[in-house]
Amino acid sequence: MSRPRTSLRTRLAQNVLVPLVITWAAGTAVTLAMASHFAGEAFDRALLDDAYALAAHVRPSPVGLPRLNLSIEDLGTLLFDQSESMFFAVYDDEGHFVGGHAGLHPPALPANVSSQFSNIVYLGREMRSVSLRRTDPVAIEVVMAQTSASRSRLLQRLLTYSAIPQALLLGFLAWWLRRSIGRDLGPLAALQQALGRRDASDLRPMPDDVTNSGSSRDVENLRLELNSLLLRLSRSIEAQREFAGNVAHELRTPLAGIRAQAGYALAQLSPAVWHEQLLGIAEGEQRASHLVEQLLALARADEGRAALQLQPLQLDELVRDVVLRFMPKADAVGVDLGAEGLELPVSVLGDVALVEGILGNLLDNALRYAIGPDARVTVSLAVEDGQAVLRVVDNGPGMVAKDMLFWGERWVLGEAGQRLGEGFGLGLSIVRRYAELLGADFSLSPGADGRGVCASLRFESPEA
Repeated sequence: MSRPRTSLRTRLAQNVLVPLVITWAAGTAVTLAMASHFAGEAFDRALLDDAYALAAHVRPSPVGLPRLNLSIEDLGTLLFDQSESMFFAVYDDEGHFVGGHAGLHPPALPANVSSQFSNIVYLGREMRSVSLRRTDPVAIEVVMAQTSASRSRLLQRLLTYSAIPQALLLGFLAWWLRRSIGRDLGPLAALQQALGRRDASDLRPMPDDVTNSGSSRDVENLRLELNSLLLRLSRSIEAQREFAGNVAHELRTPLAGIRAQAGYALAQLSPAVWHEQLLGIAEGEQRASHLVEQLLALARADEGRAALQLQPLQLDELVRDVVLRFMPKADAVGVDLGAEGLELPVSVLGDVALVEGILGNLLDNALRYAIGPDARVTVSLAVEDGQAVLRVVDNGPGMVAKDMLFWGERWVLGEAGQRLGEGFGLGLSIVRRYAELLGADFSLSPGADGRGVCASLRFESPEA
């Protein structure tokens, strides 16, 4: 079972406070160690001065041991300390006791060392002592010892007046950091709550007031990126809904016709009727397949908005290949399909699949509308004002002015379409979407002498 994860506020506080506490503890320890060292040096220096003062009162004796020339009053003054107990002992160079506190023996002094500090136990008490060796005016060794209660009290006061205030400051800093972190993370929590209250179908952008003006730039960038994601999801879902609606709308008519023809054929006994109805069913299936291909093309256009990368391509070669592929279809329907301006190389920034899709749909529409014994469709390519212009012109019935207003709408029948049983369908809608992806300008205008339609595609940045 996984452990519950800590909040971002707690983790930020830990990442700041833990190093801070460690640094504070190490700094306090170093400070106390240095204070203890220098305070000990001061106490030791005072103790050594007392030892020198005591040694100055030792005089040589004509016979026997050196004598301590110190009165009771001088001795009381020398050993006076308000908080500590002082002890001393004097020995000659052979180790014979001269005076002082019997039993206070000096630690052995190394050779060529005049004084040495050490910690000893005397009368059951821990003490700090100094051993001093003098040779002038007489060879002696003096031992001064002092209890260490004042040293301990000094360290305790140092701890009290340095470590405890720092600990209080550290506690205040921890409280202030948690409060500041909580305030700075407030907009992030508000953003989380706003998302939690939303329904799964609500893909509207998050409003500005969700993250107030006091939020950080990172939180605001997160909101903007989240809105961008919601927008992309909304477009994707809308494209899926649109695709489903298009399929339901566009396929209803051909499938109904196929079903009616199949039912009629099953009710007949004549093979000729069966053959006639089967031809109608095959034609309906071809129309349904064509509609499915166009619907999928629209869906791919919506999906490819973000990932599309335009590349340089030779437009004249691409147009030539597409026209050659449509030649058999044009011959089958009795339309004169021609091309102009393909002898000069024209380079543009585009996408092969999109350009082929545009030209294919335009030629498909033009071949359906160009009727009669003189039916013609002309594909032309030219460079005008530094821009590559691709045109597809037919001499069909054309479009009236009010039809021009709805040329990009799907499922719209113009007057000519009503006469011919053809509509704009999805072809021009696909052309419009592809042109938007290419950054090209697409327009429709009446053909020459008011007959037919001229479809123009003007590319933004051609490279001659």
